[in-house]
Amino acid sequence: MKLHIKNGRLIDPANGIDALCDLYIDGGKVAAVGAAPVGFAADRSIDADGLVVAPGLVDLSARLREPGYEYKATLESEMQAAMQGGVTSLVCPPDTDPVLDEPGLVEMLKHRARGLNQAHVHPLGALTMGLKGQALTEMAELTEAGCIGFAQAEMPVEDTNVLLRALQYAKTFDYTVWLRPQDAHIGRGGIAHSGPLASRLGLAGVPVMSETIALHTIFELVRATGARVHLCRMSSAAGLELVRAAKKEGLPVSCDVGAHHIHLTDADIGFFDSNARVTPPFRSQRDREAIRAGLYDGVIDAICSDHTPVDDDEKLLPFGEASPGATGLELLLSLALKWADDYASSQQGGANALSRAVAKVTADPARVAGLPAGQLGVGAPADIVLFDPAARWTVDAKALASQGKHTPFVGYELQGQVMTTIVAGRVAYQRKLANQR
Repeated sequence: MKLHIKNGRLIDPANGIDALCDLYIDGGKVAAVGAAPVGFAADRSIDADGLVVAPGLVDLSARLREPGYEYKATLESEMQAAMQGGVTSLVCPPDTDPVLDEPGLVEMLKHRARGLNQAHVHPLGALTMGLKGQALTEMAELTEAGCIGFAQAEMPVEDTNVLLRALQYAKTFDYTVWLRPQDAHIGRGGIAHSGPLASRLGLAGVPVMSETIALHTIFELVRATGARVHLCRMSSAAGLELVRAAKKEGLPVSCDVGAHHIHLTDADIGFFDSNARVTPPFRSQRDREAIRAGLYDGVIDAICSDHTPVDDDEKLLPFGEASPGATGLELLLSLALKWADDYASSQQGGANALSRAVAKVTADPARVAGLPAGQLGVGAPADIVLFDPAARWTVDAKALASQGKHTPFVGYELQGQVMTTIVAGRVAYQRKLANQR
């Protein structure tokens, strides 16, 4: 299908574009930007007047809950959530049941995703068999099956020798290892940020040193091996300072942050609100401000949704017993826009705030993951989102497409609403307006 998107504000940070111009799609790819190709006759036109036209969002952490946890969410429900959130490419961690440690499981997941013909799914393979931190997986076979990197999800590798061998192997074949920095012992069993609030509430704490000790270990191993490491969901000011120093040193590391952590702190636990039970835990206001600044100055490479749908039976429990996690696919864009707008206002400027926000959920995560996504240059895949940056909407759990209805942002009014999502040149989602039937 030949598609003409007209009158929109095209924001494509990867190609330095932020201007009113048209976009022409042919054969699932971008055919031209600005002027139509010679002889181009559109089969369909979309008027994007008043809307931003941007690359489809790239999410570096979205749990789809298949295989094994279909009672929490299904591939169908979460892919629809991705479409409503404008997410056209997503990376899923390997902590399914069974764990993604064999090629057949990866191929099955990718086949299921292709059959739905919606977002592009890019699995991470397990770094160790069963995520047990002992025997390494067959990384080469998993890569051939479609894995773009290797991770331990929330399971730390206790044996440093195993992690050393994994990084040596990964370096040999130029694979990226995705690690969430957390010490295997300090803070184990903790459920809230270690501080005055956790003490008053009687909650077991997770100290910042759990993150920083793990980072010191990871960086030493990166120095020894030269392996490329992506740090998942940073949460503390002290941790970000270590990442800043590592990048300045030239170590091949990158990092992301969960969208929820940009806005919330441990105080948002309130009176034991289980919707605010997440991993890593929300930390102090100082940590939150460091995260916002780190996004602005580039220490943090990308924003991810950290989408982790949890069912009612596991969430509607006392805070300490509830399962951690929150839905995020449908909130990713709005939370990114809110960060850019808030931070630009606090810095007395930020005319390019919108472009910065788009970059953190498109071009930057695509670069981190090594994906041919997040940009709209001629010949690029026509994965596109059209959104209204001025539209305000209230987060209503019942209106979320995700099977996971739990988020600490229920009742919040957010700005920026996805109107149309296009995948490979095909309109995969279009929001119905109030006056439409």
